[in-house]
Amino acid sequence: MVFAGVESHPVPAEKITLGLPGRDEEIENYLAAIKALGQAGVHLLCYNWMAGIGWYRTRVDVPTRGGALISEFDYEAAEKQGLTEWGEISEEKIWSNLEYFLKAAIPVAEQAGVKMALHPDDPPLSPLRGIGRIVTSAANYRRVLGMVPSPVNGITFCQANFKLMGEDIAALAQEWCAQKKIFFVHFRDVEGTRRRFRETFHDNGPVDLAQMLRIYHQCGFEGPMRPDHAPTLDGESNDRPGYSMGGKVLAIGYMKGAMDALGIPYL
Repeated sequence: MVFAGVESHPVPAEKITLGLPGRDEEIENYLAAIKALGQAGVHLLCYNWMAGIGWYRTRVDVPTRGGALISEFDYEAAEKQGLTEWGEISEEKIWSNLEYFLKAAIPVAEQAGVKMALHPDDPPLSPLRGIGRIVTSAANYRRVLGMVPSPVNGITFCQANFKLMGEDIAALAQEWCAQKKIFFVHFRDVEGTRRRFRETFHDNGPVDLAQMLRIYHQCGFEGPMRPDHAPTLDGESNDRPGYSMGGKVLAIGYMKGAMDALGIPYL
């Protein structure tokens, strides 16, 4: 078995992302984890900078085709829930926390041979319940890449989030793939805007997913790709929205079928 990478923070990182007392100790643990990944032959870490709140939906039980369930985000519904326990945190504070972390982590990741693939904020808007979000646009990604320039400072290209940002995701994928900055792809789709959207089945969203596969293939992308979230199929438990087994199998089957039809090899 080969481990392509690790997703999410490998150790507790709340104090790091929020800039709380004790963050230096958490950073030391994080650096040790990066070194351990490299020693184990795991050369990809997909992390995020969603401080205080992870990926966020206001509903996870919206009925769709065939009795399946999908997730939804509604900004107005989220705001009605009020502030989190962390109160209000500015974007400037979150930027400062990220820069502090990257200046410590990227040199260690270089030595360990571990690519740091930053995932977009989901949803990509700011603030969310009072907390600033910064990984919300292509311009902000370019700022992150320039903050600590390195071959291991790169991107998890979550297509749906870049679409919600209002970006031209085909052009963006071509740009960053040519720069060898896309380390990992989350292959899914959504309909709507960043303020209100729903996830979709892979075969009925607005994005031309076959075009995206062609772009990754033509630019020489060789990293891992996964369907990320998928609907909960009729009859399945919805206790892990977005990650039910049947929905995942259907999504992977769609991806493999599309790649076979396009003549794109995969492992």
